[in-house]
Amino acid sequence: MLHIPIERFTLGNGLRVVLSPDHSVPVVTVYVIYDVGARAEQRGRTGFAHLFEHMMFQGSENAPKGTHFRLVESNGGSLNGSTHPDYTDYFEVLPSNKLPVALWLESDRMRALAITEENLANQKEAVKQERRLSFDNQPYATAIVDRWPELAFRNWQNSHSIIGSFEDLEAATADDAAAFFRTYYAPNNAVLSIAGDLDVAEARRLVEAYFGDIPPQPQPPRPDLSEPEATEPRSLVYHDPLAKVPAVVAGYPGPQRRSPGFNALVMLDILLTAGDSSRFYQNLVKGRKSVIQYEANLGWPFSGPVDYRDPGMYAMYFLYNPQFTGEEVAVQAEQEAARIRDEGVPEEELARARTFLRASRIRQLQGSRVRAALLGQYELIDHAPELINTELNEYLAVSVDAIRDAAARYISPEKRILLDIVPSQAEEPSEVAR
Repeated sequence: MLHIPIERFTLGNGLRVVLSPDHSVPVVTVYVIYDVGARAEQRGRTGFAHLFEHMMFQGSENAPKGTHFRLVESNGGSLNGSTHPDYTDYFEVLPSNKLPVALWLESDRMRALAITEENLANQKEAVKQERRLSFDNQPYATAIVDRWPELAFRNWQNSHSIIGSFEDLEAATADDAAAFFRTYYAPNNAVLSIAGDLDVAEARRLVEAYFGDIPPQPQPPRPDLSEPEATEPRSLVYHDPLAKVPAVVAGYPGPQRRSPGFNALVMLDILLTAGDSSRFYQNLVKGRKSVIQYEANLGWPFSGPVDYRDPGMYAMYFLYNPQFTGEEVAVQAEQEAARIRDEGVPEEELARARTFLRASRIRQLQGSRVRAALLGQYELIDHAPELINTELNEYLAVSVDAIRDAAARYISPEKRILLDIVPSQAEEPSEVAR
C-alpha cells in the first residue's frame, strides 16, 4: 500500500485544503482547483470556463498583468492552467522556500481578479486564436472536440463543446464575467492542495494568512447532468479535409464512478490498451494490421479515471488502415473485449496488467505536481484525498470474473456510439448521419 502523508482541513470560508509533505527534493507545488467546468455553463454562455482560465492570468488587485508569470518564472518555477468538463485548475511549481510567492499570487486572484473590458476583449481574441491554431486547423480536432460530445450525449450540459462558440464569446460582457467569477471562483467552491518540501504547521499558517479572509459566496447549484438510458446505437460520418488517414471513435455509456464496474473497466482497459503486450497492440496493430494508433479511457477525450465524473463514456479512438472501415475496426475492438468476456484472462496476462498499473502509478507519484493535482481532484470529486493511497489496491484487487462482467456489460454493440472521421476534399459535405 502507498503511504503518502495527508493533512486535511477546511478554512472558515469553506476553502478545502490538503497538504502532503515530501522532503526528497526542495520543490513544492501549489494546486488550486475550482468546481466549475464546461458542463456547468449555460446556453448562450458556452466557452466561459475556458475563457476564465485565460482571464485568471490577466492580473489581480495587487499583482498587475504579467506579474504572475514574472514572479514564478524568475524564481525558477513553472505554472499553467487547464479547463475540463467538470473543473478548472491552476498550479505553480517552485523552490520550496518560495511557497509564499505562489500562495500570495493564487489568493490575490481568488480575492480580486482584474475583470476589465480591455482584459476581456484581448482574452476573447486569445481564445479565438487558440481555437484556430489548436483545433480548427488540426486534423481530427474539430470532430473530437465539437462533434463527439454532440453525438455521445443527449443532455446539452454534456454535449456542447468545451471550447465554446465564437458567437457566445463575442456576446460576453465584463458584467457577465464578473458574475461568473463571483459565482464559481469563491473559496467555498475550490480546493487548495500543496505537495512537496513543506512544513505542515508553517504551510497551514500561510494558507490561513493568505486565504482565510476571502469571503465565501452562495454555493452554486450543480447542473443536471443526467442522461437518458441508451437504447440503440448511434453513428455519424465526419468528412475532415485536414485528415490524411481515417480515424474512428467508438464509445459506450460508462459505469458510476467508484462502483465495482468502474474499477473493473479500468482493469479491462489496461488489458486492452496498455503497452506492447496489450490485446489491441498485439491483435489489431500487429496482427490484423487494421489499426495504426489508438487511445482509450474512461472519459476520453477530456477526462480519465481520476477526473471522470458521472455521467461519462468509455471511448476508444483509432487511426486505422484505409483498407478497413471504421465500423469494422470498432467491431474488431469489441471482439477483443468479447474474448475476455467468453474466455477470461490468463493469470500471467493479468499479472502483467497489474504490474503495468502499479509501475505507472508509482512513477506518476514521484513528482509533487501530480501528487498535488491528484489530491485536489480526489478531494473535489470524491471528498476523499486518501484515495491517493487506496485506489491502486482497489484496482489490483479486481477479479477476473469482475473484468469479464465489465466486458459484457459495457462494451456492447447495442450501445455503441460511432464517430467515423474520414479524409475528404473540402467541398464534400462535412457530416453524414447513419
